[in-house]
Amino acid sequence: MRNVYWIGGGSGAGKSTIARRLADRYGWRRYVTDDAMADHARRTTAEEAPFLHAFMAMDLDERWVDRSPETMLETFHWFRGEAFGLIVEDLARAPRDTPVVVEGFRLLPHLVKPLLTEPGHAVWLLPTPDFRHVAFASRASPGGRFTQRTGDPGRAEHNLAVRDALFTERLREETTRLGLPSLTVDGTITEDELVERVSEVFRLRHAEGPGPARGPGS
Repeated sequence: MRNVYWIGGGSGAGKSTIARRLADRYGWRRYVTDDAMADHARRTTAEEAPFLHAFMAMDLDERWVDRSPETMLETFHWFRGEAFGLIVEDLARAPRDTPVVVEGFRLLPHLVKPLLTEPGHAVWLLPTPDFRHVAFASRASPGGRFTQRTGDPGRAEHNLAVRDALFTERLREETTRLGLPSLTVDGTITEDELVERVSEVFRLRHAEGPGPARGPGS
């Protein structure tokens, strides 16, 4: 995994944007863990991923309205690391001649740390609740978010926001305990500045446009 750089963090923190800009700058490949979720769900059994399969059996109200945010946090399959091994399998099968930046909230610090050749190959972006709210408001699609299809959209949105805030705080505690880098994303710095801060964590040499630039240990 020497050619892998990891960007984890809470929802709405800008992980995809930062990963895309770094990939464009350095000529890297991208692995978006969100895009692999459906495939990974198909590749698991109920025995291997019990929380995932229980979630799949629920309707929208059972997922987002009827349960407390705390229960949602503790039982959400990706937050429990289910199918993380399939991410590793995908990366192990991919070409290793070019660095790859992996991004997504599924990258839990305690699962990523054993794969690191050095701490500087991973960072977690931790959005404040206000930043996350603004980020999701700006992404609103004409058809609305999936919460609009529940029986109580307001409660679903509240539950989801509280759950994600709890998850972000868990990431903050875990990265601190494990000595892994994290950056708070609160809107006080620009996107360009955040790109540079992540580049500093990765110890990257700046390159204008795609090229073979790599960080130490690549």
